[in-house]
Amino acid sequence: MKHIESFIHSDWVGMVIGVVVIMGITLIVSRISTRFMRKVLHYNERKDLPSVSIFVNIVRGAVWVIGICVMLSTCFNVNISALLAALGVGGVAISLGLQSTLANLIAGLQVSLLRIIKPGDNITVSSSSGVVHDITWRHTTIRDTDNNKIIIPNSTINTNALTIHEPINDVSIDFVVTTDGSHLDAMADALAFEAGKALQGVCKVTKPVTVSYSGLLDDGFSGSVSFKIADSRDIDNAIDAVIRAIAPLTRASYDSDLMQQTRGEIAQAQAAKKECEKNHTCSSAEATKTSDSVSDQGKKHNVSWWKRVRLLHEGRKNHKKHHQE
Repeated sequence: MKHIESFIHSDWVGMVIGVVVIMGITLIVSRISTRFMRKVLHYNERKDLPSVSIFVNIVRGAVWVIGICVMLSTCFNVNISALLAALGVGGVAISLGLQSTLANLIAGLQVSLLRIIKPGDNITVSSSSGVVHDITWRHTTIRDTDNNKIIIPNSTINTNALTIHEPINDVSIDFVVTTDGSHLDAMADALAFEAGKALQGVCKVTKPVTVSYSGLLDDGFSGSVSFKIADSRDIDNAIDAVIRAIAPLTRASYDSDLMQQTRGEIAQAQAAKKECEKNHTCSSAEATKTSDSVSDQGKKHNVSWWKRVRLLHEGRKNHKKHHQE
């Protein structure tokens, strides 16, 4: 029993407990900090900083460095100031050994902070072309038209000619329907409705869904579903969602239960839209805006803040003029 008590009350047991507690707290703080940083970058993406992993990695690394320093100082009585001074003396050797890593880190910060490139950009670097998906502390990930992942060191982007192309936001999906030719308009409306409904939970659409036919086949009619999205990074998810939504309709007849159900949903949506327009007491111009497509709604949200202030000022000015008269 005496040996067990001495083992429990020994100094190194308390030291181990302290290490576990400090590292556990550091882990919790690291996860909270990274989640908070991701949310900040997501909501602030189009203003100041792009939503890339390099900033999250820096925050995570800083939290762990602070946690390890606290652990060394508290549990092992390490003089952190002396340790930092020793690292400063050996900084030249460390920098030489990590030259490529530091070059990639600095280049990643430059292209991110200066917003030279950001996720969603369609770029060409040297012989590699594709859409930027992420920028980490070491490399930038892009995907080409064949959906291949290409890893490019950040220093390569910083030292080579960079071409930024127009974003690939226009999407066209080919299909073949086996319905008879007497109800092609109804089939087109059903396909557009299901595609638009599927896109609502996947991405922001800046150009409404349209359906057009392009050819006559022995067993049906060929055509395409076209639309435009705001962020080219969502193109794969958007295509997948639309294909899953319209696939059952392409093999459904006009009198099928699925087609009748879709037509009923379209009628309900149109009736709800008319009822909404009827209940709003607004001018004819505002009524026209209410009945506009999804793309027009997207444009309305993109009005600059100074234009909104100017319109508000003009409205108040007209209101005062009306009272004076």
